[in-house]
Amino acid sequence: MNNKIIAFLSIFFLILNLTSCRKTRTEYLKDDLFALDTYITFSVIEGDRAKEGIDATKKRIREIEERMSAHLPGSDISKINDNAGKQPVKVNPDTFFVIKKALEYAELTNGSFDISLLPVSRLWNINGENPRVPSPEEIEKALAVVDYKKIRLNEEEMTVFLEDEGMAIDLGGIAKGYAGDETVRILKEHGVTSGLVNLGGNIVAVNGKEDGSPWRIGIQNPRIDEDKNKRKHVAVLDTRGDAIVTSGDYERYMVEHYEKTGERYHHIFDPETGYPAKNGVISVSIITKNAIDADALSTSLFVMGVEEGLKLANELEGVEAMIVAEDKSIYLSKGLKDAVSGIHPDYKVVN
Repeated sequence: MNNKIIAFLSIFFLILNLTSCRKTRTEYLKDDLFALDTYITFSVIEGDRAKEGIDATKKRIREIEERMSAHLPGSDISKINDNAGKQPVKVNPDTFFVIKKALEYAELTNGSFDISLLPVSRLWNINGENPRVPSPEEIEKALAVVDYKKIRLNEEEMTVFLEDEGMAIDLGGIAKGYAGDETVRILKEHGVTSGLVNLGGNIVAVNGKEDGSPWRIGIQNPRIDEDKNKRKHVAVLDTRGDAIVTSGDYERYMVEHYEKTGERYHHIFDPETGYPAKNGVISVSIITKNAIDADALSTSLFVMGVEEGLKLANELEGVEAMIVAEDKSIYLSKGLKDAVSGIHPDYKVVN
């Protein structure tokens, strides 16, 4: 099966109670899109300009993809990578903003979030048709050009420069979050008062439901492939306008290698080792107002591990986290301890 299809199936969140169980006249306009290397689904309350709002959002998402994809020739990111070690590249303000935000999270997490990891991810090619396990020598060589501190920004000139030849950046861990924030902004500008958009597992909400109740979001069971009852969610979180973003080792991984060896090589890399992060964490969900923050933090905490990740989440204002460990323990940040329901019987909240 194609890796992209596997990824879509595995990261799709169970969205609970999209419409109320009781009789209601609420009508939702639904649409979808494939962009940013994922499937995006829209479900917004019908209104005079709802369709116009969705269309404008889809156009904006395409625009973000065309500027920020590392895989599209001519994108801002491709131009930056092509000119690594040579010269600064002038970019769109959108791209500059997202790179600047990514570097802020790199500093905040001591490099656990690092957009300069592209040379490493290219080696593994986990998102591609022919993934492989690189040799230690190949990984060492790739890591030599991984260093977010060598990404130079000039805000006045709106330029980005990678100091060393061979460096390359990828905004895959944060651009979807930015697209989610833009989605909410545009839908609200078009009069949408209630809705839910799933950007390949990044959930953004326009307010709560029409009646004021929260959206109930089921978080993917990270080991559904091993669950004899095939229960789809590990827990349920409520949102009335916050973003919920989850990173997990089940989203994209080397399926054939796993089936043969039982070892799960996934797409979330540790910048220190050049290997998929392996610290006992299998899923991290972040709940916060802005999806760009949730996107970066879900990856960061996954790499940082339970202790450091939970400590950071508890220190950040307006950020909540749920970390699922390999032993099926669930760790919650302070603000979530009374806000999670529907815990899978095979899992246990331990803090």
